[in-house]
Amino acid sequence: MNDHIKKILSNVQDPEVPVLSVIDLGIVRDAVETDEGIEVVITPTYTGCPAMDVIATQIRMELLAHGYRSVTVKTVLSPAWTTDWMTKDGKQKLKAYGIAPPLHSQQVCATERFSDEVIQCPLCNSSHTHQVSNFGSTACKALYQCDDCKEPFDYFKCH
Repeated sequence: MNDHIKKILSNVQDPEVPVLSVIDLGIVRDAVETDEGIEVVITPTYTGCPAMDVIATQIRMELLAHGYRSVTVKTVLSPAWTTDWMTKDGKQKLKAYGIAPPLHSQQVCATERFSDEVIQCPLCNSSHTHQVSNFGSTACKALYQCDDCKEPFDYFKCH
């Protein structure tokens, strides 16, 4: 994907976490320009993600607004999306937004259990936190609470 397309797609925000672009999130796999137009390949953060239709529409609208006449958005499921595809900047944006970013790579998450893992509060940076629920505001997040500032927060689970 060339830098021009990447810059355009950086304007497309994730509807569930609006501080992240689809580039920050790492769901844009490729963008190929042809004589007929452009094809953008995306992978959902998990199969059945309800935001993908909105994201595909936003991608089309953004590229059309930048003069592309024919825009196709193709969804591919394999290989499955991983938090490893998120940009470092995207993970920093998550924390600034109040969501604890994933701590590990997909490979580490798949091979190890983290029952005693400490998730740092993104609001006060305390390490005194506990999991309230394995599912937060979306299926890709878990709900935690800080024992110091008492605030609840989402943790973006690695996968």
